[in-house]
Amino acid sequence: MVGLIDTHCHLYLEEYDDDRLKLVDEARASGIDTLLMPNVDLETVDRLFSLCDECPDFVYPMMGLHPTSVGPDYVEALGKIERLLPVRSYCAVGEIGIDLYWDQTYKREQIEVFEEQLRWSADLGLPVAIHGREAFPYIMESIYKVGPEKLSGVFHCFGGTVEELAEITRLERFKIGINGIVTFKKSTLPEVLRSATIDQVVLETDAPYLSPVPYRGKRNEPAYIWRTAEKVAEIFQVSLEDCVKSTRVNALEVFNSINRNR
Repeated sequence: MVGLIDTHCHLYLEEYDDDRLKLVDEARASGIDTLLMPNVDLETVDRLFSLCDECPDFVYPMMGLHPTSVGPDYVEALGKIERLLPVRSYCAVGEIGIDLYWDQTYKREQIEVFEEQLRWSADLGLPVAIHGREAFPYIMESIYKVGPEKLSGVFHCFGGTVEELAEITRLERFKIGINGIVTFKKSTLPEVLRSATIDQVVLETDAPYLSPVPYRGKRNEPAYIWRTAEKVAEIFQVSLEDCVKSTRVNALEVFNSINRNR
């Protein structure tokens, strides 16, 4: 079986300080051959770089400012993130987006920061990893404002409706990231995905968050992505091997700077 790609994982966070490299070994042993790591904010950069340096050709970094990290000092923070873009190679601009789930205090600023980072993506020819909560119309508006023909990427942690999926499909150069939510008992995602094709899907963990069943409620780990892969294979009525192969091709289509055989 070809190697599985986890397109969205935060293994550099402090939740893994006691066993990070052990989990890397377990991920490799399980059949994963690539972990893509989005940045969160200025405080996570050193941790991200350190892990990527420890695990070259296995862990690939993204660079961006997460929407929930947008605050009163957002201009300074965004400027510092931008100055990191020439520092090394990245597989994407991320994790970026708009999150209005808990608080809308910095809604205008989040939109401004998102659109600026979309422009970075277009200028650099890199895909984006988009985080969105209670913000789908604003995200789409920003994408069309910057120019969808200039952009590609993943709607990370997709959990939207059939109608939202149809809108994403019209963008042509975007995929949806599916994680442990698809395994939850009351999740509506399996039904929504039946209106899609597997060609639109990439797999992710979002570790340490959103562990799939039977690990729900526990710290997520890269190797748990196999439970998500099994569920996605079931939804699309394909073998696990074909699911891994298809989602790998999809991931490499988006994150095409990664040196991987398809």
